[in-house]
Amino acid sequence: MQGFYNRHFVQKVFVSINPSALLAQLQEWGSQLGFSQIGVAPVDLRDAEPGLLAWLALGHHGDMAYMARHGLTRARPAELVPGTLSVITARMDYLPSPTGVDDRMAPKPDADWQTLEWQRLSEPRQGVVSLYARGRDYHKVMRQRLQQLANRLQDHIGPTGHRVFTDSAPVLEVELAQRSGLGWRGKHTLVLNRSSGSFFFLGEIYVDMALPLTPPVTSHCGECTACLDVCPTQAIVAPYRLDARRCISYLTIEHDGVIPEPMRHA
Repeated sequence: MQGFYNRHFVQKVFVSINPSALLAQLQEWGSQLGFSQIGVAPVDLRDAEPGLLAWLALGHHGDMAYMARHGLTRARPAELVPGTLSVITARMDYLPSPTGVDDRMAPKPDADWQTLEWQRLSEPRQGVVSLYARGRDYHKVMRQRLQQLANRLQDHIGPTGHRVFTDSAPVLEVELAQRSGLGWRGKHTLVLNRSSGSFFFLGEIYVDMALPLTPPVTSHCGECTACLDVCPTQAIVAPYRLDARRCISYLTIEHDGVIPEPMRHA
């Protein structure tokens, strides 16, 4: 963690920098580092707190005690990292590429990757792993690149307090991503993007400077209920409400022990 220091020095230097130009520069650096999009979110997430508390009260977090333990710190960036004034958000796509290193995992140039993935499910001797988990550990990749982005920012304006996150601390990642325009919240509670669906990773840099905010985007779900209809375990119990105890991701990663028998077939 980078401590917050030389605040007066940072303020003096920052006065001479055009905030809009700095944001554009951050976005250019982000593209060079392999990020698909860079945004800036506000730190005031108070209107997200009631939904978080209601979700916890219903027990939808299951055995993830840390969700309740950190409480509203998730919705209060300036409490998690004192001095935070803005949150730089990052999106990194991970859809398969015809140039993938492992040809067994990457679709051929003239093939439809979705068709190939559905075919995998019909082969009982294959254990199918989620697309996001087939490459390098995204936590390490995202964290390293976010730190590089933070380093470039410091090289440009001087020392600044910051801390990078990617699924590594009590952070409302989806809320921050949505508010900074990386996408909108789908009815399955994930962030959706017009060009990338939900096939991307999220990361954040908490910084002790006020940056121009990037606006949120319009939701495009409309009356569609495809995610609710297709979920094999009915984990999406209502639009925008997920019961993690029924979620395959939770049952195969977070849940300590065997999968409950009633859930095994699904």
